[in-house]
Amino acid sequence: MRRKIKNKNIVKPDFVYNSQKLEKFINYVMWSGKKETGRKVVYQMLNLVKEKTGNPNPLEVFNLAVKNAGPLTEVRSKRIGGANYQVPKEVRPERRLALAMRWIRDAARGGKGKPMHIKLADEIIAASRNEGSAIKKKEDTHKMAEANKAFAHFAW
Repeated sequence: MRRKIKNKNIVKPDFVYNSQKLEKFINYVMWSGKKETGRKVVYQMLNLVKEKTGNPNPLEVFNLAVKNAGPLTEVRSKRIGGANYQVPKEVRPERRLALAMRWIRDAARGGKGKPMHIKLADEIIAASRNEGSAIKKKEDTHKMAEANKAFAHFAW
């Protein structure tokens, strides 16, 4: 029997930078359905990135950070003959984007004592320079996939 086709939610671009990726990130930052608060945080973060980097277009820094934080491979658990194997797989572009945004957001939420827009700006700048917690998470994922390369023939 065929699987049910999932209808993907197509996000409309945000109204300041006209970027779908940024609107998706606003949805990730949002908590308890408070989208306007999420918007304020993200736009304040972009203004701060513009100040700190001196780049007149903070969206470039944001896009570079998301690109750098996205993993190329990950491990998926597969049960074969009573044993579970961590099988390395390539990550689809949509999932790569989702993981990168989630890792950046979680890294910013992990820091304490500063307002969210400052923590997010610091994490975005760090990720654009290939540093920070989100990049470390990506490298750990790649190391795990590399270590389990022997089980690649189990890929489905």
